[in-house]
Amino acid sequence: MKKIVPVIVLAAASAFWFALYPDGLAPTTSAPSSSAASSIEALFAQRQSDVQVRGEGVVVRILSDDNKGSRHQRFILKLASGHTLLIAHNIDLATRVEGLKVGDHVEFFGEYEWNERGGVIHWTHHDPKGRHVAGWLKHNGRIYQ
Repeated sequence: MKKIVPVIVLAAASAFWFALYPDGLAPTTSAPSSSAASSIEALFAQRQSDVQVRGEGVVVRILSDDNKGSRHQRFILKLASGHTLLIAHNIDLATRVEGLKVGDHVEFFGEYEWNERGGVIHWTHHDPKGRHVAGWLKHNGRIYQ
């Protein structure tokens, strides 16, 4: 009986976790919303960098891949607030977001870096060395990390 109780507790905790977070990812900031956009706008206004953020937006422009050093898929997202961000998704460490086109909705979790044009979201992938928080992109129900 003593061996069964921990298994039951673990099973119940797992069921509860996936009931709350069906994709298996717990939010690390507020759920993507206008408040997420507001926090990104605050980071931009304060010229802050190296901050993990979560949000969502619509693709307004697809750029060519950056092939200098680590290869990155690049595109511009427009948040609900109108603020725009460059997404730089490392395709040497993560799968390319397939079928991406202007008008598509994309959710993201990554590191915000300030720049004059609105900022960049990078680290939208796992860290093979395990030293950085793993990020992700979500497009058409699929998570890329």
